[in-house]
Amino acid sequence: MQYYNEKIETMPKPEMEKLQYQELKQLVTRLYANSPFYSGKMKEAGVRPDDITCIQDITKLPFMRKTDLRDNYPDKLVCVPKDDVVRYHVSSGTTGKPTVVAYTQGDIDNLWTEALARSLVSCGIGKKDVLQVCYGYGLFTGGLGLHYGGEKVGATVIPASTGNSERQIELAQDLESTAIACTPSYLIHLLDVAEKMGVDIRKDTKLRTAILGAEPWTDEMRKYIYEKSGIVAHDIFGTSEISGPMFTDCSELNGIHIGADLAYVEIIDPETGEQLEPGEKGELTMTVLKKEAIPMIRYRIGDITSILEGDCPCGRTSPRIARLSGRVDDMLIIRGINVFPSAVEHALLKNSFLTSHFMIEVSREGRLDDMLVKVELKPDAMTDGINGLMEMQRIAERTLRDALNVSARVELCPPNSLPRFEGKARRVIDKRVM
Repeated sequence: MQYYNEKIETMPKPEMEKLQYQELKQLVTRLYANSPFYSGKMKEAGVRPDDITCIQDITKLPFMRKTDLRDNYPDKLVCVPKDDVVRYHVSSGTTGKPTVVAYTQGDIDNLWTEALARSLVSCGIGKKDVLQVCYGYGLFTGGLGLHYGGEKVGATVIPASTGNSERQIELAQDLESTAIACTPSYLIHLLDVAEKMGVDIRKDTKLRTAILGAEPWTDEMRKYIYEKSGIVAHDIFGTSEISGPMFTDCSELNGIHIGADLAYVEIIDPETGEQLEPGEKGELTMTVLKKEAIPMIRYRIGDITSILEGDCPCGRTSPRIARLSGRVDDMLIIRGINVFPSAVEHALLKNSFLTSHFMIEVSREGRLDDMLVKVELKPDAMTDGINGLMEMQRIAERTLRDALNVSARVELCPPNSLPRFEGKARRVIDKRVM
């Protein structure tokens, strides 16, 4: 069995809880003294650093939600001098405002890269591997995250990014890629492209491992990928708020290991906020213990999962979470990008010729997600001229692409043609079959 940091990864639970407590105590003390946001939340909840006497006392601390990030946009939550911030990443937000994540060098080296190094080794990736990273680079955390993690374990990294699928297949052949990191739907698309090119992934490439995430997928999809290509697909989890992709399942392919010295994981009842027992499904909540620039204490991620019971045969003692089964809110994941209906509405309303009545239909065209947004025109925007309608459609599609960082087709509808709802509107029709 291979480990990146065997002492930490196999540490007995009582010792790990002591280490977690030390990290939490230090973090809470620092934030209480230096962060107006966190000290205010703690005072409002009636808790002081002295009240934290063991890791279980974490339940005394208040929750953090995505709205806190929105309300403190862009960098009011940064808890270090600005000179110590070495990088920003940005992802789409719930109301048109993006989520900004700041990093110190310590955040990148001792948290993000460390977590990914452990994860990649647990998937069997090391110095002998060539890792082709097909997540997006830039403001999105996926590409650079896997890139740094791959280099940390000594693998050769190909920063392929997304798109140009035939070229991706050629790179895998010519540079002898052994592992690939991308969304599950994109990997299946690449397998289809390879088939059309006459390339047999099993025989004509050395690809044997995949690190897949950024969108929902199933064990059935994992089986399909293996049967079609011989590639063993591993699940990766992370959000931009906690530092991007960080944690994966291991060679056992049974639950995602959460590095316990790096993050404390809880499953809570979404309604009451009460902590649930292992095996019970609830809302994933995480405290990142070693985050410097923008700490996250009891951050309610919104994903529905459970903590798996029992020890993992791989020997790692960290808690494992089950495959995500849904979300508390109505967020969509389109080609690896978070899309909120409220963000779609926010973007559409930038166009004076559109109303707030819209529907989102999500389907799969081949192996890739397709998003169609149906939206009503205002009565005074109605026209019989095809050129005028096409121009408004292009403007609306460009507005959505700029706001969401993902393309969507737009269908312009006559006034009063879309359904109306009493109570909560049903904005999304998801036709995808995972």
